[in-house]
Amino acid sequence: MSAVLDHPHGHDDHHDHHAPVGWRRWVFATNHKDIGTLYLLFSFTMLMVGGVLALLIRTELFQPGLQLVNPELFNQLTTMHGIIMVFGAIMPGFVGFANWMIPLQIGASDMAFARMNNFSFWLLIPAGLMVVSSFFMPGGAPAAGWTLYAPLTLQMGPSMDVGIFALHIMGASSIMGSINIIVTILNMRAPA
Repeated sequence: MSAVLDHPHGHDDHHDHHAPVGWRRWVFATNHKDIGTLYLLFSFTMLMVGGVLALLIRTELFQPGLQLVNPELFNQLTTMHGIIMVFGAIMPGFVGFANWMIPLQIGASDMAFARMNNFSFWLLIPAGLMVVSSFFMPGGAPAAGWTLYAPLTLQMGPSMDVGIFALHIMGASSIMGSINIIVTILNMRAPA
């Protein structure tokens, strides 16, 4: 009966949902779908950057001999392609899909730690910028292979330090995302 009565004081007149709108929706997002979308957009961007590096590598390998880049730049392209694709495209892509799908699959309203989820995404932006900016540092980008083993890492300039620091930041982001996923699955499942 209350559904058909006209309420003159109407509680639905004020829209006090406290949900951010515009650019604030994306910067201060705590919704798992918004954060998952941000992760997937970042992953796609890094996929494009890593893809351009792969195209440069394949262009150089198209014929024997040197055509496009010198051997030092080729090693830098190979190293940065591996780092960007593994730590910038694949890992954030998995976390993005997990953010989107896991709460929907287990019947949870959101991820367990929504603010940590947001923070773990926003750690990726400066780390990705640092990785890409290492091309413009003295001595060029790291050229030690994407595993960054010790003999070659000791021969690099400041770009190696920036690359290692960026990988630590990306690793911290990945660890926070995985903790969030595990806690969400274990603690927020719908009752059977």
